Amino acid sequence: MAETAKTHNKLAALKRAWQDETLAPVTKRFPERRKRFTTSSDTIEVATVYTPEEWPGDPDPAQAAAYMEKLGLPGDYPFTRGVQPNLYRGRLWTMRQYAGFGSASESNQRYHYLIAQGQTGLSVAFDLPTQIGYDADHDFALGEVGKVGVSISSLADMRTLLAGIPLDKVSISMTINAPAAVLLAMVIAVAKETGVPVSQLRGTVQNDILKEYIARGTYIFPPGPSMRLITDLFRFCAAEVPKWNTISISGYHMREAGSTAVQEVAFTLANAIEYVQQAIDAGLDVDRFADQLSFFFNAHNNFLEEVAKFRAARRLWAKIMRERFGAQKAESWRLRFHTQTGGSTLTAQQPDNNVVRVTVQALSAVLGGTQSLHTNSRDEALALPTEKAVEIALRTQQILAYENGVGDVVDPLGGSYYIEWLTDEIERQAQAYIDRIDGMGGALRAVEEGFVQREIQEAAYQTQRAIESAEQVVVGVNRFQSDETAIPDLLRVDERVQTAQVEALARLRAARDNGAVQAILARIGQAASQPDAPLMPLLVEAVEAEATLGEICDTLRGVFGEYAPGNWV
Repeated sequence: MAETAKTHNKLAALKRAWQDETLAPVTKRFPERRKRFTTSSDTIEVATVYTPEEWPGDPDPAQAAAYMEKLGLPGDYPFTRGVQPNLYRGRLWTMRQYAGFGSASESNQRYHYLIAQGQTGLSVAFDLPTQIGYDADHDFALGEVGKVGVSISSLADMRTLLAGIPLDKVSISMTINAPAAVLLAMVIAVAKETGVPVSQLRGTVQNDILKEYIARGTYIFPPGPSMRLITDLFRFCAAEVPKWNTISISGYHMREAGSTAVQEVAFTLANAIEYVQQAIDAGLDVDRFADQLSFFFNAHNNFLEEVAKFRAARRLWAKIMRERFGAQKAESWRLRFHTQTGGSTLTAQQPDNNVVRVTVQALSAVLGGTQSLHTNSRDEALALPTEKAVEIALRTQQILAYENGVGDVVDPLGGSYYIEWLTDEIERQAQAYIDRIDGMGGALRAVEEGFVQREIQEAAYQTQRAIESAEQVVVGVNRFQSDETAIPDLLRVDERVQTAQVEALARLRAARDNGAVQAILARIGQAASQPDAPLMPLLVEAVEAEATLGEICDTLRGVFGEYAPGNWV
């Protein structure tokens, strides 16, 4: 009895210390959304977080010790229970619907519509030519301009895309990788033109090239130069754009390619280790850039596995940063992540079912402690989403945020026997993969040897076999089918978008100072040929001179070359 009483007192003391030292400073600076949090029965008041102290009876000493080692309290190492001490009680997650199609003007209209509907952050989708560094008038762009995202070839396009968006108030996430530095340079140029201090810009560039070689394919340059561009952007933003997330290390696309939840965590963190090591090798102090790293995960169908996955990733990354890289700042240990619901889980058959799938997936992300969230639209298995479908997807987030109380308690599933076991198991299996990749020489080498790709391909194959045999049920596809043939109204991109973009580029090139453009492109080429020369300031200067995305990327292609599978530098 004396030992259990001692344990109870210790837990109570630790929680009081957390309330005074971790929670109170945050709530003083950022007041909570409500004075009281209650259930729908107003007499039941809800606390910020619950621990073994609240369980009836005296806590077991061994279990209490394990709790403090593996879970702790939110906002404290190892962050299993969240990176903020009061999570959504202070501020709800950023509702960031991924959007972009056709021209910059059309996409700008969609962004203003979404903001008017309550969206709190932009997430920009670019078309394929933009993603691989070609202007809209390039031969390779034929038939693809504006189709899977917005077409951005120049600073003029970026001005139109962001027109009327308060850049010091709305954060901007851009799904762009190989030419991420150029697109960020355009955002910086627009901010300067509109009088927004660059230091106040908030947002994210995905900028994760390793997963492009693994799963997505929108690469331009070989890995060596690509990693140089990434670390150059790290250095520039640490000094000039401190609120900007310089990379969104993405497991999402590996999960879309067929990885398991364990593989998603393992390969994402292995890639992150590679980026951190490359930055350190380039002379950067880990505590200077680590708090600008962010992550991007998938929310898939197995609800409880997804909750445990997010918790395991957070704990594992905290250990990696503190123990492996020796980061000293608590901010450097925190895994902050955006979540998108699983695109590969959506079905063309019975598309209304996708609303239910997305709701369950989004709930797992919220219970897992995501910092921002995109909910897919019901028609995305068929086409880019319509305005109505996007509205339903956004309303899904808003219902989760305002109607059911899941954001009133931090880590409400923490302490579940199953959740805690599953969190441990995902962490254990992910660590085993990371150890194996370390043994190969790191993520770069593991990708070069095709290990990561083969592991994902095998997982995808096994899933497909399970679906085809109906061992894994997909409602409306291999069970509970119907004869419905009606296809909802779909968004179709007008083919005239490409013509208009080509004409706009011709006018731009005729009106600008082409001598100045050629001069800055020459300076970029010269700097690119020198291993340690900074590139980001030159890229900002180039877009301000009206050099186009394609012209800048072609200049870099001339120095760096282009990647082809098996062509590693």
